[in-house]
Order: sequence, then structure tokens, then C-alpha cells
Amino acid sequence: MKKLFTKIVSVALIASMMGALASCATKKSLTVNKGKLVMATNAYFPPYEYYEGTKIVGIDAEIAEAVAKKLGLELEIQDVEFDSIIAGVQSNKYDIGMAGMTVTEERKQAVNFSSTYATGIQAIIVAEDSPITDIDTMIGGDYKVGVQTGTTGDIYITDEVGDERVVRFSKGNDAVLALSTGKVDAVVIDNEPAKSFVAANEGLKILETPYAVEDYAMCINKNNTELLNEINKALAELTEDGTIAAIIEKYIPSNG
Repeated sequence: MKKLFTKIVSVALIASMMGALASCATKKSLTVNKGKLVMATNAYFPPYEYYEGTKIVGIDAEIAEAVAKKLGLELEIQDVEFDSIIAGVQSNKYDIGMAGMTVTEERKQAVNFSSTYATGIQAIIVAEDSPITDIDTMIGGDYKVGVQTGTTGDIYITDEVGDERVVRFSKGNDAVLALSTGKVDAVVIDNEPAKSFVAANEGLKILETPYAVEDYAMCINKNNTELLNEINKALAELTEDGTIAAIIEKYIPSNG
């Protein structure tokens, strides 16, 4: 009887251990690569993301770093074309997309969005002697408008004037270069990068009237609600303790 009882206990113990091992084996990591938070961005969008030497820095990079730290993960940033970010997040190539990305109804069909961490303004850049003086002039005339492919500037202005008047570029600075060389008549882009581009290129200005105001957030795979919840929790804590405000102030001084 004692031998039988020992056998039963042993079998039960082995079964318990096997179950625990199976549980460990099937437990999914929150992220694509265990221990890392892989962020896709397009690093030509200062001050949100840009290169400083070989390193990608900026508002998005620092906020992502702070979030990764809260989650106990190492941040890895991959620089890709803007219009490939959402597809990469959908296919689990990246954990998050963060590139001054605006929350839109169309994008919400493809990915989830985190809580908003910043507000952006779409601006219009023109030549200093341009006949374009406001939004209505730009839309109503037969002007070519440069945009970065896949951005909300691209989406909004295409809806307004149609495909035939929109010239798309893979990077925002390429659109601005085209404006400087007379290949387009205006560029629609986020206001903060617009300031940087105008400062670096003589003969350009930003129209006083903003084109659109929008919210920025991280995009996350629709099936990864656990990561979404953890990121939102981290963002709430970083907002509460003033970290996010300090990062934004560092790059966009309120008295600037």
C-alpha cells in the first residue's frame, strides 16, 4: 500500500511539474523580442525623432525610453519608411510605432493607439515671396503641395485637393528641398519639424494659420492588449510625475 501511495504521489508530482513547465513554455512575452521594446520610427521628423550623429534622439525617442524603463525592457529603435510603420506593427515586426503619429479613425481600424502623449499642429511652409497667403489660397489655386508619404498631412491635403496636386516624398526634408528648388509650391507638415526646416533653409516661411490640430500616440498591434495596457499605465505615471512634460519642454521650450 505504501509503495502504491508513493507511486501515486510521484506521478502527481511529475504531472504538476510538467504542467508548470508547459505553462512557462506557452507564456507569451509582451513584446516581439523578449526583454526588448522594439520601436519603429522615421527619424527625419525633428524634434520628435532625428539623428544626432548615429543615434536617434528626440521627444518620441526619450518618451519611449522612459516607457521601456518602466516596463523593465531595453528600447530598440528601428528607422524605417513612415508608411511601413503600421504594417510592421500589424505583422508583429515591431512592438510600437512612434513617429509623431496622429490618431485617426482610419488608422484605428488597423492598430490600437495608446493614450495621447503630445499635441501636434499641421503647418504650411511656402516660399517667402509666395502668392499663397492662407489655406484657402493654397486649396483654391492650382498649386502643387509636397507631403511626406502616409502622414496625416498627406491624407488631409489629398482629401482637399485630389491626388493630382499632391507630390509625395519618403522624408519631410525631401519635400522641403523640393519647395526650395521650386518643384512644389507648398509643404504640409507638422509645425515643429516645419520650424526646424525653415530655420535651415533660407527663403521659406510658415503661414500663420495652422492647417490642423491633432493628437500624437503610439500605435500597437490590435491583438496585444496586454502591452497596450502596460504602456498606458506607464504613460499615466510619466505624465503624473512630470517626466513627459519635461521631455517636451526640453525640445520645445514653452518660452521659445
